[in-house]
Amino acid sequence: MTGAFEVLVDDDRTQLEAFIEDYRIAIEATLDGVTEEQARRQLVPSATTLLGLLKHVTWMQRVWFEECIGGGTRVALGLVRNPAESFVVVDDDTIDGVIAAHRQACETARAVVADVPLDAVVTGHRSGPRTVHWVYLQVLRELAHHCGHADILREQILAA
Repeated sequence: MTGAFEVLVDDDRTQLEAFIEDYRIAIEATLDGVTEEQARRQLVPSATTLLGLLKHVTWMQRVWFEECIGGGTRVALGLVRNPAESFVVVDDDTIDGVIAAHRQACETARAVVADVPLDAVVTGHRSGPRTVHWVYLQVLRELAHHCGHADILREQILAA
């Protein structure tokens, strides 16, 4: 097709990976220009903070890619046991450190799935077998969900 519109034909994997990358960048960007104190600020009754959200999505991606697809255990991977624990921000956590951990988790995730077909069935997650395609959709869903939370918290922090 020519003219003002072009049709881009990408396979499912390319599209899924592009959306996941967009959300990875977007959630990190919610920490741009905020202070360490602002990144830790708790504005809702739960433990949800900007820094905690990035810690959680880092953990979540490690669970789905390194545990579910890669076959590692949470203990061997040094991961906390459950989602609630993954939001906890400790004194040693910094924006730079949490971003670095997130980027490392993303790099590892890319490597883990690089040669695994979307229709491959993986069995490393405690809830049972899943296809890699399903894992991509789950990660995309969680990233989008938490990016929304982070956008709202950032808006509240910057308006204060």
